[in-house]
Order: sequence, then C-alpha cells, then structure tokens
Amino acid sequence: MRSVRVELDGNTGRVVEDDPIDVVGHGTACAGIIHALAPEADLVSVRVLGPKNTAKGIAFAYAIDWIIDQGVGVANLSLSSRSDELYPAFHDLADAAYFANLVLVCAASNHPGQSSYPSTFASVISVAGHDLPDPRAWYYNPRPPVEFGAWGVDVPVAWRDGGRIVGTGNSFAAPQIAGFVALIRSAFPTASPFEVKSILAAGARAAG
Repeated sequence: MRSVRVELDGNTGRVVEDDPIDVVGHGTACAGIIHALAPEADLVSVRVLGPKNTAKGIAFAYAIDWIIDQGVGVANLSLSSRSDELYPAFHDLADAAYFANLVLVCAASNHPGQSSYPSTFASVISVAGHDLPDPRAWYYNPRPPVEFGAWGVDVPVAWRDGGRIVGTGNSFAAPQIAGFVALIRSAFPTASPFEVKSILAAGARAAG
C-alpha cells in the first residue's frame, strides 16, 4: 500500500511520501473496512489527520487535489471541513473530481444539520451511519443533504498497532459505501460518478 501525507508550510501544502504510520487509528479502521469488502482493491493512504485526529481544512483540500492528479478511481473521505472560507475551493475540487471520473465518498458531519464540505455537494456520495449491524445493508435517501446510510454504529474495526476497537460515527459508514463503489468500479470501470451513484441507489434496501 502506498502511503503519503500532506505537509503544510503556512497555507501552502505539498504531498510527500511517508512511512505507513497511523498516528491515531482512524485511517487503519477505514482501510480495514474497505479491504474487508473489496480485498483486491489497491489502497493508497493519504494522511491528513494529526495525533489529535484533527487537521486544517486547507490540508484536506491539498489531499483531494493530489488524489485527483493521481487518477484514483474511488476516494473515501472520512473527514470533512466546516470552513465556509474554503467552501469555493472544496466546490471546485468536487467538480474537478467528478469530471476526472473520480468518485468521492464523503462522510457527513456527525452533528445532524451541520454543513460540512465536500459532503454537501451533489457531485459526491454523502454517507451517514445507521445502527443495523450488517455491512451489506445500505439505504438511499433522496432528500438532501445525506443520500446514503450504511453501518456506522458499534462497528468492530482494526486500529493502530494491530489493535481492534468498536467505533461509532459516519467515518465508519463512509468506507462501507466506498468498498461497494470499488466493486462497482471493478465491474464497470468506465461508469461515471453519476452512474455509480445510480447503481448504489438501485441496490439499496427499502427504508423501513
């Protein structure tokens, strides 16, 4: 697995090669969920979060820009930014990803009603967690801002240093969907992000 990280100098960033070190465990958890669903997917780790599981929004933006340039087909974004100042930048990046045929799978904010970027943009796949303990159960919600629900409550996940925890949050729901997007992309490699979203919606369980 290739591993890189975003390095900031003020508000200027660059992506540098890095050892595959997870300073928290969050990235390991997300990668483990994706690998369990799509074991043959090639994973690339782009580290943005620091030891306190936080990051500057501008670092997140640089990470998405780098992913677009690399020609990646699916990106799991189990983080978001609440910066209204960066709204235009994230909007432009979401559009650029769409036209580069990159599917962005974005965790919605863990606080209902709170706007976070890029999860609120129509060109991405936004995900929130539900409590049904089934990784193959996802729901489609046609009402904005969150379109899909996946298992995100009391999810057993891998953690740093070979450990395991039970985690709750939209961060653990998004990679469930990202894993299925990777499978869809492997079966239909030329499918556009819109077509991938349509396939996901068609395969979703009926609510209730």
